Amino acid sequence: MSLYPEAHFIKSANAARQFVPDTGAEVAVAGRSNSGKSSAINVIVNRRQFARTSKTPGRTQLINFFSLRDRQRLIDLPGYGFARVSENRRDHWRNLIADYFETRQSLRGLFLIVDIRRRLTEFDRQMLAFSELTSLPTHVLLTKTDKLKRGQAATALLEVRRDLGDTATVQQFSALSRLGEDEARAKLNEFLSEKSAQ
Repeated sequence: MSLYPEAHFIKSANAARQFVPDTGAEVAVAGRSNSGKSSAINVIVNRRQFARTSKTPGRTQLINFFSLRDRQRLIDLPGYGFARVSENRRDHWRNLIADYFETRQSLRGLFLIVDIRRRLTEFDRQMLAFSELTSLPTHVLLTKTDKLKRGQAATALLEVRRDLGDTATVQQFSALSRLGEDEARAKLNEFLSEKSAQ
């Protein structure tokens, strides 16, 4: 059963003027295309097809706003780095995401979705640098942990944790086995807490 029974899609935005009102608290979810971002969202919210999954990387091309509870939102950002789109489209996405991060007073935290097999990519590092610049708390989900043997996954976690230092927290996660879902959900609720929303 979902801990967010009232969760629902609000709207998609293709420009800053289309963003929902900047009130309450919200957490953004970003990640390279094909990192398992939509699947991770679905598991954390515990709602099948809450965020639409696709075998085609880069399906999320707009900023999608979801309500979790009253005055609490989850924001699905466009996937980056892998989608086969024009350079103009990529520039539009970059500008749209920059507008989002620079203007949202209600933004309380960022979930960065990273395929554990690929470690941190240059795109991930750019996102981490931006969140550090804006003092935005960030939590990294190392997804697709089930694709590695336990020892390999543990090594990858240690390497990424060492790489991140104090810039972000990190955990293993698998949408398939649901490994790490409770930890991820607790972090989401921590970001969205009433104390931080005031």
